[in-house]
Amino acid sequence: MADPLLEVRDLSVQFQTEDGVVEALDGVNLTLQRDEVLGVIGESGCGKTVTVLSVMGLLDSPPAEVTSGEIIFEGENLLERTEEGMNELRGDKLAMIYQDPMSSLNPTLKIGYQVAEPLLVHTELSKAEAYDRAVETLEACGLADADRIVDQYPHSLSGGMRQRVVIAMALISEPKLLVADEPTTALDVTIQAQIVELLYELQREHGMSMIFITHNLPLVGEIADRISVMYAGNVVENCGVEELFENPMHPYTRKLSESIPRQDRTYDRLPTIEGTVPSLIDMAGCRFASRCPQYIGEECDRIRPELEPVVPGSDHGVSCHLYTDMSDAEPPWDVPQRRRQP
Repeated sequence: MADPLLEVRDLSVQFQTEDGVVEALDGVNLTLQRDEVLGVIGESGCGKTVTVLSVMGLLDSPPAEVTSGEIIFEGENLLERTEEGMNELRGDKLAMIYQDPMSSLNPTLKIGYQVAEPLLVHTELSKAEAYDRAVETLEACGLADADRIVDQYPHSLSGGMRQRVVIAMALISEPKLLVADEPTTALDVTIQAQIVELLYELQREHGMSMIFITHNLPLVGEIADRISVMYAGNVVENCGVEELFENPMHPYTRKLSESIPRQDRTYDRLPTIEGTVPSLIDMAGCRFASRCPQYIGEECDRIRPELEPVVPGSDHGVSCHLYTDMSDAEPPWDVPQRRRQP
């Protein structure tokens, strides 16, 4: 297999707070191949955004501090780059779609300038050439009236239109890595589907790699090639999309799967995960132990399980003490069937 585009190796991030040191990430490992979409899922507060902000070099320090690990992009450790060096990559080889399109655009600048800015900063194109590219990119993102939209301000656009503008801003420089951080959060269900389909088509067309972050398991199944499941700053399961829906092995992944409504079942109430994400101050052992229906005792409380392959050489990894010898591991539960193919 060719070298991956991005590798996050044993990444740990802490935040200094008045209550103590918050261990936001604890030994996170992610791998993104070229031309691949990696879905990252988990509840709010599990570390998804902190992980990608670390990749983009956008964590404020203080209070954030990267205490260990490497972020290898095209063979280079990004943590060794200066802020000026990261500015050379951001908006060029690295681009990000932020969660809220309502706050991602500058209300005082016209759409055309905001979309064209990466080209004005990173290329030698003239302003007229950059604006022509901006119109073309907006049209490619589904905005038919792009030549008019470039002269408008963000407040005059709907939420779905603003999200397409934000996508155009990220894509105009044809980045090698696109991070989409919950890009459909503020949109209704119909527009969500349109945005996911648009990102899928553009990713395939441009041959770029993408990290797609969401807490919506069925949604990520429509676009991702592989999925990493995060909980409380750890990656607890990593596998292909089909394996996640057909054979989830970590108890947390199982509970996420069970929460998806199924047409062949009736419910008085949808299944939920009891409890809440624990405090990330002075953590020890498995971070899911306090909520785990398969809790096995002292080992879960004291020892943090490592992310290990299900079988030697497998790319399906699980971080759980249930599988001390995972060569014979099988999920001891019923799992919901996947709705649609990606």
